[in-house]
Amino acid sequence: MRILMVDDHPTQLDGYKIILTYNNQGIEIDTTMAYNCKSAFEIITDPESEGFDMVFLDLNLPGYPEELLKSGEDLAYLVKKYLPAAKIIMLTSHSETFLLYNIVKKIEPDAFLVKSDFGGDELLDAFDAVINNQTYHSETVTASIQELLSREEYLDSYNRQIITLLAQGVKTKNLPEHLNLSMSAVEKRKSQIKDYFCIEKGNDEDIVREARKLGFI
Repeated sequence: MRILMVDDHPTQLDGYKIILTYNNQGIEIDTTMAYNCKSAFEIITDPESEGFDMVFLDLNLPGYPEELLKSGEDLAYLVKKYLPAAKIIMLTSHSETFLLYNIVKKIEPDAFLVKSDFGGDELLDAFDAVINNQTYHSETVTASIQELLSREEYLDSYNRQIITLLAQGVKTKNLPEHLNLSMSAVEKRKSQIKDYFCIEKGNDEDIVREARKLGFI
């Protein structure tokens, strides 16, 4: 099996490679390494490449501005375009609920693991699941999905974007410039968000503070 692994920590890639040699399927592993978006781009788009059966992508990677690649998320779209048959396993050190939920919804990786969740045995479990055409999420990813699915009435895509933009310092008056919403729609959604966070008379800073307290951002 040909596997492309992309992570800016070479020692972690060496560890993954060693672990996968002990896979339960008895599959021989042929691994190619990349350490940033630029080298990964060159490998993925190489017309002479024999292709890959599986791609491991870290979410945080040094970018490649010339090709508008900023992260492993951007590389995942590239893999889907150039290597449509390849299984995608995404890994991250982040545990923010919004980030994990959005990756699952937008990328739909075959496996998604938070690095603090797993050791060698769970990596092999994820590998086995993907080989058997199953989807695998580590514990934190699963919890994030369940949390937001139970709150989608309050925290749908637009409301998550509003909270994220406020956390980035965007003022309420400027939110319509970033969203396909009128100011009245923005205010209505902010009211929903405050209801969810039990904020009666708070401001934008209170929304951001509660979102951070709950680990959403």
